[in-house]
Amino acid sequence: MVSSQEPNPSRPAPPVIDDLSKQIIAQLQEDGRRAYATIGKAVGLSEAAVRQRVQRLSDSGVIQIVAVSDPLQVGLFRQAMVAINVDGPLEPVADALAEMNEIDYVVLCAGRFDVLCEAVCADDEALLDLTSNRIRALPGVRNAEVLVYLKLRKQSYQWGVR
Repeated sequence: MVSSQEPNPSRPAPPVIDDLSKQIIAQLQEDGRRAYATIGKAVGLSEAAVRQRVQRLSDSGVIQIVAVSDPLQVGLFRQAMVAINVDGPLEPVADALAEMNEIDYVVLCAGRFDVLCEAVCADDEALLDLTSNRIRALPGVRNAEVLVYLKLRKQSYQWGVR
């Protein structure tokens, strides 16, 4: 998977994302293990040039190449979106959520809810414990609405080079 990361002051400035870099990113989004030589043939660069560009994109935080597992295949049978309203500053709640192992996604938002997070748990009991005893107990959390996933219809990582 190729994904964005927040800027890191210790990293060099992001490189200019030209059309060739976008094509490389698109190739990696299709298959993060695709060989540099194969990518080079597809985009018209040498294997070494592709390797250097991928390294610069990675070092600067523009991309991150990771393995994405299917939660069901690794024993995590309950997923849910948790929509949270907060009294006071949002960041402390978001930071506390981000520290929880079961939470894989946290976003501050505008609209009906202040914070959305995705929980991936072993089962309903683990989700109940997470939401009742940990999320709702966080200082500032006014309420949390749990939206249990019944079936995943689409999950895509193809948005990075539009």
